Amino acid sequence: MTEAILLVGGKGTRLRPLTVNTPKPMVPAAGVPFLTHQLARAKAAGVEHIVLATSYLAEVFEPHFGDGSDLGLSLEYVTEEEPLGTGGAIRNVASRLHSGPDDPVLIFNGDILTGLDIRALVATHADSGADVSLHLTRVEDPRAFGLVPTDGTGRVTAFLEKPQTPEEIVTDQINAGAYVFRRSVIDTIPAGRPVSVERETFPELLASGAHLQGMVDSTYWLDLGTPQAFVRGSADLVLGRAPSPAVPGRCGDRLVLPTARVAPDAKITGGTVVGAHATVGEGARVTGSTLLAGAVVEPGAVVTDSLIGAGARIGARSVLTGAVIGDGAHVGPDNELRDGIRIWCDAVLPAGTVRFSSDQ
Repeated sequence: MTEAILLVGGKGTRLRPLTVNTPKPMVPAAGVPFLTHQLARAKAAGVEHIVLATSYLAEVFEPHFGDGSDLGLSLEYVTEEEPLGTGGAIRNVASRLHSGPDDPVLIFNGDILTGLDIRALVATHADSGADVSLHLTRVEDPRAFGLVPTDGTGRVTAFLEKPQTPEEIVTDQINAGAYVFRRSVIDTIPAGRPVSVERETFPELLASGAHLQGMVDSTYWLDLGTPQAFVRGSADLVLGRAPSPAVPGRCGDRLVLPTARVAPDAKITGGTVVGAHATVGEGARVTGSTLLAGAVVEPGAVVTDSLIGAGARIGARSVLTGAVIGDGAHVGPDNELRDGIRIWCDAVLPAGTVRFSSDQ
């Protein structure tokens, strides 16, 4: 396996306001852009050439990663003029691939944090002779996902959209967002229009008699599409629950980047990340949270399971639980924000404005 496609064109709407200024794959997790973790894991699995399918804020990616040589990779970038969906994005970058018709091409969704054994998925693809192989994972409640039942040999038998009744839940296996395509199959995807691999490509391949193979790997798996999941994923990387060779430091209870400043009596726990040039004041407590570059938590504040945007400021004695604070926002002293509240970029909350907010 030497080649892969990374789908990084989504707008990250569910992650706003974090994605107002930054595309979702570039939001820092465990101290580096999330995409860095995916690239590093692909490199560790033997991938050499990766094409990034970009769209939203596409101009951000190449200045950061360049040609990929710093990561030991060869990177190329292809930008969609109009959103093309997962299948359309794959087809749109096909001309940049070097593989022969029968060679495998690995494909990742850009918002999945996973411990997938990439080499095992590629080996399953080769051993089964499949046209497409899919990483499947098992979840306790599959109602929010598309189900992918398989037979005794692992061959996919159907693609079932989100089940509505208990009778429709025929398996706990779901599409986990990583695939291996036979190179020639990519060329069968219609060009120049939106295509969903989940709703169009895979069902049509199955109906035509193509061989789609599933490999169940139920190690760590998390869709980082919501702020709460993103914060959890970052903390899990720091704690060592989710594997990545790109975490800039030892796994442990916290990750404080070298240019950050933390008061001696501040308590930083639960996989918290204190980003570059961020500050945590005297007596503050930060648990299971992410503070992006230049964020400030003033003395006595308590921040739990929250994400504080770049340059944002949390006032003294304010209490945040499950909050998302946009870049440059200022939460004044003595506020209490919880239950998923989101404060927009550059917004200002004066002292004591909010004592409580229900989920928004």
